[in-house]
Amino acid sequence: MPALFVCLPLTFSVYNIGMEKKISGKIINRLTLYHYILDDYISKNIEFIASNQIAALLNIDDSQVRKDISILNNSGKCRVGYIVKELKKSIETTLGFSKTKNAFIIGAGNLGMALAKYDNFTNYGLNIIALFDNDHKKIGHSVNNKIILDIEKLPNLSRKTGVDIAILTVPREFAQITADILIKADIKYIWNFTPVVLSVPEDVQVWNENLMGNFLQFTYNI
Repeated sequence: MPALFVCLPLTFSVYNIGMEKKISGKIINRLTLYHYILDDYISKNIEFIASNQIAALLNIDDSQVRKDISILNNSGKCRVGYIVKELKKSIETTLGFSKTKNAFIIGAGNLGMALAKYDNFTNYGLNIIALFDNDHKKIGHSVNNKIILDIEKLPNLSRKTGVDIAILTVPREFAQITADILIKADIKYIWNFTPVVLSVPEDVQVWNENLMGNFLQFTYNI
């Protein structure tokens, strides 16, 4: 399981872009975790997996796992379980992993650079084309073969390439003004890593990645 993103629920609405069947964020989150487990089973050459094995690994109810898998049109084999490779493929097909969604990272700071270096995004259909920043010391450099461009070039490149997804990682004091730039550039989906609740038009979708909230949930009872 990719350690860097265990805490990040991969439920951002890019998985619902172009999908006929809408699936709730909680189910997408669980299916993604199932996918991690199936990847691990494949690496260990294990052919079958039972719903109760998945449930035990995630500390959730077996009936919930079976209910989630039922939406995949994947039936298991009696007394054997699910064929690991087939179940993994069903999750990828249902969540649209095979359909590439291009995106920009806005903010080439520590977090933006870390996300740009995270190659596993491509396995889930997310392709980072470029990063944008207003720091002239960073502009022109590249990270993981992705160039850092001047934020002023974003509107033109967005319209030219048809990219309408942005991953926002700027400092909090620049979050709203940067979001306004994205909206004017016809960006319709914002994955927001800033600790700011953005004000956007109704036709723009925002997924707020609450890193501190996730941390506090994890440590609340410690």
